[in-house]
Amino acid sequence: MAGFGTLDNILSDPSFASGIVENRLIPSREGVYAPFPADLDARIAGALRRRGIDRLYCHQAEVWERIREGRHVVVVTPTASGKTLCYNLPTLQALLADDKARALYLFPTKALSQDQQAELGELVLPASPDAPGLPVKVSTYDGDTPDSLRVAARDSGRIIISNPDMLHAGILPNHPKWIKFFSRLAYVVIDEAHAYRGVLGSHVANVIRRLRRIAAFYGSHPRFILCSATIANPRELSETLIGAEVSLVDQNGAPRGEKRIVLYNPPLVDAAQGIRRSVVTESRRWMLAFLKAGIKTILFAHSRVKTEVAASYVNGDLANLYTGNSRIRVEAYRGGLLPNERREIERGLRDGTIQGVVSTNALELGIDIGGLDASVVAGFPGSFNAFWQQSGRAGRRGGASVAVFVASASPLDQFIMNDPEWFFRSGAEEARLDPDNPYILTDHVKCGCFELPFRDEEFAERGGESPATFPPEPSPFPPSSAGALEFLEEDGIVRHTAGKWHWADRSFPAEGVSLRSAMADNVVIIDVTNGRNAVIGEMDRPSAKELVFKNAVYIHRGRQYLVESLDIPNRKCLVREAEVNYFTDGLVKVDIKVLSEDERVAEGVLGDVLVRSQVAKFKKIRFHTHENIGYGDIDLGEEEMQTRALALLFAPDTDGGAVLAAMDEEESGSVLSGAGALIKRIAPVFLLCDPRDLGVAERVRDPHFGVPALYLYDKYPGGVGLAEALSRRTGELFRTVHQAARGCPCKSGCPSCVGPGGNKAGTLRFLENCERAAYRAAVTPISASPALT
Repeated sequence: MAGFGTLDNILSDPSFASGIVENRLIPSREGVYAPFPADLDARIAGALRRRGIDRLYCHQAEVWERIREGRHVVVVTPTASGKTLCYNLPTLQALLADDKARALYLFPTKALSQDQQAELGELVLPASPDAPGLPVKVSTYDGDTPDSLRVAARDSGRIIISNPDMLHAGILPNHPKWIKFFSRLAYVVIDEAHAYRGVLGSHVANVIRRLRRIAAFYGSHPRFILCSATIANPRELSETLIGAEVSLVDQNGAPRGEKRIVLYNPPLVDAAQGIRRSVVTESRRWMLAFLKAGIKTILFAHSRVKTEVAASYVNGDLANLYTGNSRIRVEAYRGGLLPNERREIERGLRDGTIQGVVSTNALELGIDIGGLDASVVAGFPGSFNAFWQQSGRAGRRGGASVAVFVASASPLDQFIMNDPEWFFRSGAEEARLDPDNPYILTDHVKCGCFELPFRDEEFAERGGESPATFPPEPSPFPPSSAGALEFLEEDGIVRHTAGKWHWADRSFPAEGVSLRSAMADNVVIIDVTNGRNAVIGEMDRPSAKELVFKNAVYIHRGRQYLVESLDIPNRKCLVREAEVNYFTDGLVKVDIKVLSEDERVAEGVLGDVLVRSQVAKFKKIRFHTHENIGYGDIDLGEEEMQTRALALLFAPDTDGGAVLAAMDEEESGSVLSGAGALIKRIAPVFLLCDPRDLGVAERVRDPHFGVPALYLYDKYPGGVGLAEALSRRTGELFRTVHQAARGCPCKSGCPSCVGPGGNKAGTLRFLENCERAAYRAAVTPISASPALT
């Protein structure tokens, strides 16, 4: 860093100091070391010493021992703690001992794959003519790999670096071309395992089932090494991901540089209404101050729109034709960028030609992006895990660093500002996934059947056996897969004969299954300005309906485009460059139909629902002031989804319902709306999920149950366990939501609690009663609607 003297000047500046709620210094810490293992290959030890490494951290040595014992391992340590060596050492050792052995490295993003190939290359490639490299060929195999290099990677690559998407759609369906690789597969590395939760994690667990099945077919049974950031249930998550028992290593031996954590609350603009200065505007001020002081900075903005808006603000403030923007280059980094654009930004951060970057969570994971010294987090990122990951992007080289959390008007952000100690003492969240989700499982049963016919004996009941004792047969797939195959047979997709299930369709099933969204049909965004017809990005279909509808403003690397048309059937969006003074935001209306009632939970019901959503209008928001300057209509069809929901019911004889029963319909609607807004913002922190993964809908008088209701539903077909997880924590949820509303200093409602013009007093009474009722209730099976009992 440019020196803590410079940082102290920024922190003592009155324009910042007045909003600093907490300024906490996390002291540096010495490392805990261990010598190289006695059986470490001398060639590996020599390569490490040439890089200045002459000993291991204690957790690296412990992973080595567990792997040598033949176990699967998950290592859980903070950012920049040397997890890469945890898997590189045992993998290279095995590959040097057996010149036919192979390894597969899986990273959640292409950017991380490229970064790790460079890291591994430094270890494997010759350092000089006198220092020969290791005889291990490392190849990247992902969507950006040219066809000319793919055959060589398959035939001679000893370590294949890829991602779950390519494994799913490019490698497993073509396994006959990979016989040499799968027949000698010794290790599978899954980095950033904590990223595989929710929808993505449920898909990836099934991809691993397919991988294990194919590897067993060719006679190999690889060991798995997983790496994760700190979460509450790393062993459980890892065992669910790979379907086998995992040994946990979580004692961190890496040294830590001094880090300052600053919690900053933007000043009030209107105290009566509780309106504060925009989180984007204030984050921009912090980033500018750091950059002008020579402190390389990353700003996390958490959405594509906010990322582009914040980057354009910063570049606008730095704009100077004569000094080249003060010789400071700032770029926006987000999903949807083309591969060459991503690589250019990553390279610029490493070589110092880019001094600042505004990013979504795309740079949250362990990519080496150079010596950044400051991290600005614009609004709570949805989980404590994500915050510490993002704050850890600064100071990776072991020096002093600073992380600034700039609060938004969100109820959770303001709750943290009112109780900073809660923020610092809160533990890591649990990561949840559901690989047996019927929609996801059926998709991967199709893919698995295409790859290898299923045999009836694969689905024999396994009794009390643990996943760790699975032999190659029965299959890694659960017995319920047989039901999925019977369902597929009815549509002529598979055929059952002579005790085997064969693929009978003409399609290539992996093409129709997206691991990262509910849909596989991405929309391509095409710039038609002056006849260019150039592809500048892509987006999944549901997001396209909310972000690139006709007349929407699309921002790409600081340039503004107006959407001319969105052609959903042909998956094309045409945009044209324009200069406007606003950006757009789609407004979604939701309708819910109850399909089943499975279990009574606290004051509610768990069950299946049908969710119909439609983007009907959009609003125009002026740059800088963020005022609403108008609305527009959107003419797009409905999205329909069957999923899982927790319906919180408030009959008149319940604690919460009694409060609502004393109000008229308008008042109770305002109270439910305020409570729903708070729950929507705060619930994700209990689930380690993105706020967009959870839907909330309020009903003053629900047509199914006949009483006021709040629906909390998974925004993925079939659900991924979020509703079930919330059902076990309603007491904590209502307590936190109640405290957030009670701690807000506004009089009658503001964006930081129940919303402007809301019924704050009524909402507080309602939440207090709900909190009391939730702690008192017990979970019991039901056979009829609880609203009727």
